Amino acid sequence: MRTAKITRATAETNITVELNLDGTGIYDNQTGVGFFDHMLDQLSRHALIDMTIRATGDYHIDDHHTVEDTGIAIGQALTEAMGDKKGINRYGDCHLAMDDAQVRTALDLSARPFFIWNVEFPTHKIGNFDTELVREFFQALSTHGGITLHIDQIHGFNSHHIAEAAFKSVARALRVALETDPRKADAIPSTKGAL
Repeated sequence: MRTAKITRATAETNITVELNLDGTGIYDNQTGVGFFDHMLDQLSRHALIDMTIRATGDYHIDDHHTVEDTGIAIGQALTEAMGDKKGINRYGDCHLAMDDAQVRTALDLSARPFFIWNVEFPTHKIGNFDTELVREFFQALSTHGGITLHIDQIHGFNSHHIAEAAFKSVARALRVALETDPRKADAIPSTKGAL
C-alpha cells in the first residue's frame, strides 16, 4: 500500500495528514476552515486518494498559515507515499468544466517543482475564505510534493465554481499520474532511471 502519515507542528499550525494513494476517495478533513475543508474533500474524492487531515492554526490572525501549511504537509505525504515512483504514469492532465468555470491542469510528478498559475477570481472572498489562498495552497503542494503543476483558467465568473474546478481538475490529473502503467509497472518512468 502506498500510504503516508505526516505531522507538521510549528508555532503557527499543527497539522496531521494521512494518505492512501490506492484508496477510493474516502475523506475526513477538519482544518477549521470550512470552505477549505470542502475543497480538500473534492481533492480526495476525485483523485481517489483516501485522506484524513486534522489541522489547527492561528485563526485569530487569518487562515493563511493553516491553508499553506496543509499544502506543505499534503505535498510531503504524497512524496513519502509515492516512494521510488516505480510503475506510475507520472504525467496527468484534466480539462474540467463546472458550470460557468473551466479549468485545465497538467502536471508531472517529476520531483522538480515548478508552478504556473493562470487563474483570476472575480471576488476577493468566497464566504469568509480569501480567494488568494487557493494559489498559496497549490504553490505549497507543488513545492513540497515535487510536482510540476500548471493550472490555467479557460473561463468562469463565479469564484466558488472557479476554485472548485481547480481542485477537481488537479485531483483528476493526480489520479491519472499516480495510477500504475500496466505496460511498465516495474519501471521508473524516466530515462534517468530515477525521479
